[in-house]
Amino acid sequence: MTNLFSTFDPCTGVLSLNWLSTLIMFIIMPQKYWLMSNKNMIIINMIIKTLHNEMKMIMPYKGSTMMMMTMFLMIMYNNVMGLLPYIFTSSSHLVFSLSLALPMWLSFMMYGWLNKTNYMFIHLVPSGTPTILMPFMVLIETISNFIRPGSLAVRLTANMIAGHLLMSLMGNSMISSMTLMLMMMLIFVILMTFEFAVAMIQSYVFMTLTTLYSSEI
Repeated sequence: MTNLFSTFDPCTGVLSLNWLSTLIMFIIMPQKYWLMSNKNMIIINMIIKTLHNEMKMIMPYKGSTMMMMTMFLMIMYNNVMGLLPYIFTSSSHLVFSLSLALPMWLSFMMYGWLNKTNYMFIHLVPSGTPTILMPFMVLIETISNFIRPGSLAVRLTANMIAGHLLMSLMGNSMISSMTLMLMMMLIFVILMTFEFAVAMIQSYVFMTLTTLYSSEI
C-alpha cells in the first residue's frame, strides 16, 4: 500500500474491476421465480412495505415511493457489500453519491420552478418574516437549496470512508504482533457491527432527506 488512501482508489490496475462491486447487488437479490417466497424475499418485502407506509404520508405524488425505495435498496446493498474483504465500496466516492443526489435535486428544482413558480418564490420567504429581513432570508434559502445535493453526497461518502479508514488504520498497526491482533479482535467485531448499522442508517437517511426535499415542491 503506497499510502493510507490507496485502499479507496478505484483504479488499481490496467483492468480495474472495482466498480463491478456496484452490480453485485443484482446477483444476490432474490429472484421472482421461486414457488414459495424465501426468507430473503420475505425480509425485503417487509422492508419495502414499512418504507412505503412511512413515505406515502410525506410524498405528495403517488407512485414516487417506488423510486425512493429502489434508491434505498441500492445504497444499502452497496454499503453492506463494502464491508466484505476485497470488495470495493463504491459509495465511499463522491462520483457515486453525487450522481444520485444531483439528478434528483435538479429534477425537483426544474419541476418546481416550471410548474409551481409562485409557490417556489413564496417558499423563499418563510411566513412571519419581518420585512427588513426578507432579502437576507431569500439569500439564505437560496444558498440552502444549492448546497442540498452536496450535503447529501458528502454525508454518505464521509460516513462510509470514516469507518473503513479507522479499520484500515487499526488493521495495519497490529500486523506485526500476534498478541495485539488477538486482543483487538473484540474491538473489530464491535466496529463491524457499528459499520453494519451505519451502512443501513446512511441509506435510510439519504432516502428520507430526498423524500423531504421532494415534499417541499
